[in-house]
Amino acid sequence: MKWKKSLAILLSGGLAASIFLAGCGSSKSDGNEGKSGGKVIKIATQTPLSGGSATIGEAIKLGAQMKLDEEKQKFKDLGFDLQLVPYDDQSDPKKGVANAQLIGADKAILAVVGHFNSGVAIPSSEVYEKYAIPMVSPANSAVEVTTRGLKTVNRIVARDDFQGPAGAEFAVNTLKAKKIFIIQDKTAYGTGLAEAFKKAAESKGAEILGFEGITVGEKDFNGVLNQVASKKPDLVYFGGIYAEGGLIIKQAREKGIKVPILGGDGMDASTLVEIAGEAVKDTYITSLAGDSSKSEEGKKFIESYKAKFNKNTESYSVYGYDTMGVVLKGIEDAIKANNNKMPTRAQVRDAVRGVKDYQGVLTKVSFDENGDNNYAKVFIYSFKEAKYPAELVGEVSK
Repeated sequence: MKWKKSLAILLSGGLAASIFLAGCGSSKSDGNEGKSGGKVIKIATQTPLSGGSATIGEAIKLGAQMKLDEEKQKFKDLGFDLQLVPYDDQSDPKKGVANAQLIGADKAILAVVGHFNSGVAIPSSEVYEKYAIPMVSPANSAVEVTTRGLKTVNRIVARDDFQGPAGAEFAVNTLKAKKIFIIQDKTAYGTGLAEAFKKAAESKGAEILGFEGITVGEKDFNGVLNQVASKKPDLVYFGGIYAEGGLIIKQAREKGIKVPILGGDGMDASTLVEIAGEAVKDTYITSLAGDSSKSEEGKKFIESYKAKFNKNTESYSVYGYDTMGVVLKGIEDAIKANNNKMPTRAQVRDAVRGVKDYQGVLTKVSFDENGDNNYAKVFIYSFKEAKYPAELVGEVSK
């Protein structure tokens, strides 16, 4: 893969309970009337709303909700009533698949915004494919998400075979790392990202001193950190999510490991700082999410989000918003191509994949034949103090 690089260093309660919690009910799309008298079009979100990844999962859902609320009047004028139905996938592949089956059974649902975890997205998307329901992800980066020939799967962010090498280049060329110890969480995302980083770092002459796995939900990392301390690397790389990443950072510093720690976009959350505290200093992350505060449109989004939800934005809040924008553009195109009548899921699926040059708040989107975004970027951040968001120090474009 060739890139043009511009690096500027600067419920468990059963089926009925699940349906109730998801807000899906048993409505049908054919002739289903909404409160406005129009036909109902539902869009589902599938993200972790509980558990260790809930900070980002909730942010994606809220960003998506914000965009859908803004577009309701436009669709009402077309004769349709937009509704959001949020599902909690709990970062669990089995739960994601079970939810996907419920989504497929609700004929009013024409698209899905999700997921956050690639390990959940991959099996869940097999169900969406069966029902011809398009999925657009605001965050999934595992390569396998879009390389299985599925017509329904798309994402607006970069893949790990782009993010991993971008991190390796920053580690070797900027942080001057020569000996690196890698820790990964044994998930589709964490392992895939770590392997992509490892391959690229080795190609640049770095020595990999260790490639060790930890378990999601683990709290005590004394064992792997003892290995790190004994190997004396000049950089530690972590492929995983902020819940474990924050603890690894905190415990590493307590053990006297003072070298820079670098991780991927799974670390890009305010909760990382809450967990690691002051220890987060000298931590770097590659993220698939840009800094909203760097543009006027982004600043307006931050202000509107805070006013609507009384919460600060997270890294993927705006990507939930932009992903919903892409989904709604596809649905609108499908409606118009269908003589302003209710489109089928297959029509929406094809219209979403056909989206070109959609300009969101923070990203531009054109999907290629696999559903990958031609305009995806990787951003590099530095935690110089215990404050979120971190400081943007560079970006890499394809």
